[in-house]
Amino acid sequence: MRFRAETGSGHRVPADDGASNGAPRPTELVLAGLASCTAMDIVSILDKKRQIYERYVVHVVAEQREAYPQVFTRIDLIHDVSGPGVSEEAVRRCIELSATKYCPVSAMLAMGETEIHHRYRVANTGPSPFSAEGEVMVTGPHWVPTVTT
Repeated sequence: MRFRAETGSGHRVPADDGASNGAPRPTELVLAGLASCTAMDIVSILDKKRQIYERYVVHVVAEQREAYPQVFTRIDLIHDVSGPGVSEEAVRRCIELSATKYCPVSAMLAMGETEIHHRYRVANTGPSPFSAEGEVMVTGPHWVPTVTT
C-alpha cells in the first residue's frame, strides 16, 4: 500500500504502510511535521534573541499504544543547540514559546491523548563554555492552550 498525497500548497508527499519500505509511514510524517514545526519556531526565536549558535538539531522519540488506533501516547522532543553565544535561559524560553503559543502541530497532538515532553541540551562553546540539559515542560494529554490575540 503506497499513496501520494498532494498538499494544499501543491507539494506531493509519498507514504506507505511499511511493507515495501518505499516511503515514510503516515505516523512518521506526523512526527516529522512536529519536529519541523517546532524547529522553525526555535530557530526563528533564537535569531530574534540574537543567540549565536552553530548547530541546532531536534530529536523526536515517540511511543504508540498497541491497541488500535495506535495513537502516540508519549513524544519526547529534545532540542540540541550548540554554539559560542547560546544561553540556556534563551533556549528554554524558545521551547516554551513554541510549545505553548506558536506550533500548531504540537498543540493538536497535546490536545489529544499525547503527552509531549519538551526537553533541551545546550552546549555553549564560547569563552566560558558550559553544557546543560533539562525539561522545560510537559504538554498533554488533553491540554488546552491559552488563546491569545
